[in-house]
Formats: sequence, structure tokens, C-alpha cells
Amino acid sequence: MIGVDPHKSSHAAVAIDAAGHQVAQRRFVVNAGTFRQLLRWCEQWPERRFAVEGTRGLGRTLAQQLAAAGENVVDVPSTLSARARLLAIGGDRKTDAAEALHVAQVARFRDDLRTVVPEGQTTILRPLTERHDDLVHERTRVLNRLHAVLRDLVPGGAPTGLSAGKAAAAMKAIRPATATDS
Repeated sequence: MIGVDPHKSSHAAVAIDAAGHQVAQRRFVVNAGTFRQLLRWCEQWPERRFAVEGTRGLGRTLAQQLAAAGENVVDVPSTLSARARLLAIGGDRKTDAAEALHVAQVARFRDDLRTVVPEGQTTILRPLTERHDDLVHERTRVLNRLHAVLRDLVPGGAPTGLSAGKAAAAMKAIRPATATDS
């Protein structure tokens, strides 16, 4: 069992034997080669399972890469690994390697953890469509705000079908005559 405690800039990995004792540990800096480095390190254990903490959060990318490569991956909720840490001897010490060890031990002794399966195309495209929707909403908000400002500055307000060019032309045409106009 290989437990992984993922973070933004690094992943801590710990391998345990069948009794739950640590046999190896390694820290991987997160970059384009992290996944290949992890698999290369794990080749010494041909019959392996991965336990990744928080596969719906920081561990999502790594867990999905492992699942897509055909590896057996389970999700260990952070609440379970935290509970294991508190029950361990010296449980008040929280290090990345210790956390990865607890992730592996939880997965080794529990059979009710969710198995990670590769995401389908719909799930993969969801972040892109959400980003597109966010951009459309932001553009609409900015245009509405610009219309409100131009309504106050230009008699009759801004023209419909406002574009950046039309807004710039309307702003250039404004010649404030009084302090209130300015």
C-alpha cells in the first residue's frame, strides 16, 4: 500500500507492508514529471495499491492520473487520516510523511473506502464550461456597469450593442463643462 499526502507544491508518499509498517518514503515536487517519478519509484512493488488523501480536492489530479494508468486507487478522507494520526503514538506531530503513513494505514485496514475511477469526458469538460460561464457572467457584469456609468455621463445613455470601440468613442466625446460634469 502506498499512501500519498498531496499538497500544492509537493506530494509525500509512504509505502507500507502487509502489517502496516513503513518500508519506504519519498517526497515529490509537483511539476510536469511528478507522476512519472512516482510510478518509477513504485515499480519496486509490482502488486501495489494507492491511497490518496482528498481525491476530490488537492489529490484529484494525481488520483485521476493513477486511475487512468490502470492503478488501483482509493480515496482516504482527511477526517480518517486525522483520526489515525491522533490515535498513533506521538499523534500530535503532523508532518507530510507521517500523514502519508496514516493515509496508507487507514487504506490498508479499511475495505469501505471509495475506489477512484477515471473520469469521463463530461467530467473533464466541466471545468472548461464552468470557466466559460464565469467569463460570460463577468463580461455581462462589466458591460452593465459601463452602461450605468455612460448613462450618467452621456445624455441618452450609451448606444445599444455596446462594444469597447463604441464605449471609447462615447467617453472621448464627453466634454465636461462644470465640476459636477467632471
